[in-house]
Amino acid sequence: MIPFNIPCHLGQEEEAIAEAIKEQKLSGNGRFSRYCTTWLENQLDAKKAILTPSCTAALEMSAILTDVSEGDEVIMPSYTFVSTANAFALRGAHIRFVDVEPTTMNIDPKAIEAAINHRTKAIVVVHYGGVACDMIPIMNLANEHQLWVIEDAAQGLKSQYNGRPLGTIGHLGTFSFHETKNYTCGEGGALIINDDAFIERAEIIQEKGTDRSKFVRGEVDKYTWRDIGSSYLTSELNAAYLSVQLDQAEVINQDRLATWYLYQKGLKPLEEKGILDLPTIPNGYKHNAHMFYIKTKTEEDRNELIKYLKEQEIMAVTHYVPLHQSEAGRYYGSFSGEDMYTTSHSNRILRLPLYYGITKRDVAYVIQTIQQYYST
Repeated sequence: MIPFNIPCHLGQEEEAIAEAIKEQKLSGNGRFSRYCTTWLENQLDAKKAILTPSCTAALEMSAILTDVSEGDEVIMPSYTFVSTANAFALRGAHIRFVDVEPTTMNIDPKAIEAAINHRTKAIVVVHYGGVACDMIPIMNLANEHQLWVIEDAAQGLKSQYNGRPLGTIGHLGTFSFHETKNYTCGEGGALIINDDAFIERAEIIQEKGTDRSKFVRGEVDKYTWRDIGSSYLTSELNAAYLSVQLDQAEVINQDRLATWYLYQKGLKPLEEKGILDLPTIPNGYKHNAHMFYIKTKTEEDRNELIKYLKEQEIMAVTHYVPLHQSEAGRYYGSFSGEDMYTTSHSNRILRLPLYYGITKRDVAYVIQTIQQYYST
């Protein structure tokens, strides 16, 4: 079976983990955590990066930092992972789900504008598949209505929008280092802070609501409880694993891009015949080959193709069920406007195997198998 994903492993991770064990500093914000956050700050030209246990944790920190509370509304796409909504529902917000643009499956700026009202506190954009949302009109709306913008860039490290790294355009950005992501430590994430006013409080929230970070730096002689917070720290073992991946980030990136373009070239004839649709990368956008998906013409066709691929020893998978259709989504939120594309297009998406080190032979076999399915 050709799997959908194999977590990235370069071979030097064990050595880095052994170093962390030898140094006897296993809890968060040690040498390896500092290495990773410095790498992120340098690569992204970000004001501040904080390593977290997950992108979920980074989103939860974002909700606290923006003072989202009961009675507030937060606008986001329905086509996203549950963590995007959970983080703000936990603070008591009502989630306003809106439609996506069909070409990228990213949030539609026009739908955002229509959903804004006097209770709106923040906009959460999701850069689906590492392809940027159209951030200029979104930031213009946020500035006009004095709203916070949080970028859920879980899949977007090393992607750009008009030359700007994803995660650095809104007021806050979040990344994931889950095992399914391009760069991984099993479970992990990062919060990117693009507004100086958030930095001090973010450090306090990360350290259970204390000013321990100042204590570690010698800025205070003891640390105390200052604010709400939680244990939003990544262990040094995870950070050690991640440090190796970030060191080789461009190697990983180029490997994945090569696979992505093999799929695009091999399946383009089927798109030209009107049989299926391929991903769209708008002009001026730089993507990171996080995923390669196809859109079949119908949900039934997709399900039959999944079954056929599995019979040929290929694992291909669907993706998000729109949140507004879920039990929790109906309780904590509501869909604003018309669902023109979210449901119909999510029912057609099929993601193909793509991971660091997948062989050209396996990619060619996937392409050949899809071609065979549509030739019968």
